[in-house]
Amino acid sequence: MVRTKTRDEIIAVAAELFSRAGFKGTSLQDIAAGVGCSKATLLYHFTTKEAILAALIAPAAAELADLDARLATLEGMAVREAAIDGFVDLVLRYRREAGIIYYGSQDVLCSPPFAELKPLIDNLCAAFAAGATDPADQIAAEVLLAGISSVAIGKPDDAVLRSALAAVAKRALLTPPMKD
Repeated sequence: MVRTKTRDEIIAVAAELFSRAGFKGTSLQDIAAGVGCSKATLLYHFTTKEAILAALIAPAAAELADLDARLATLEGMAVREAAIDGFVDLVLRYRREAGIIYYGSQDVLCSPPFAELKPLIDNLCAAFAAGATDPADQIAAEVLLAGISSVAIGKPDDAVLRSALAAVAKRALLTPPMKD
């Protein structure tokens, strides 16, 4: 009896392998073997490893786009608050995907299939900086984005984590944005 392999099975196995061996350390053959199908079957569903990663992060990317749209309606400190809360929630909800990206796929995210993510991330940094144009504020925002991701993916879920991540980010960005 031939087992039918679905896209969801391929994505689930790829996510597990990417989490353990990294994106670069996982081959299409590794994924096919993990699913129990041939590489040809895998390539029928996904033409590249990048296409699998894109499908894996698609739900998180869609939520990031939704967050970006909400943030576009806000200004100043309100945008900062909403950006911090929204990003913390997003990273905690998509912890596995954030870990895969944070620990080895960032260079892949610069490739054309992921081009739509760069402006969303840039907008999120600008929201964290509450529109400040001082390079130090921009760098602080980038550090906080990376820090939230790093801590969230490395800690077990508990009632304190979400509020602590948001509180620390807000405290770190306590200084109001400078007016140019």
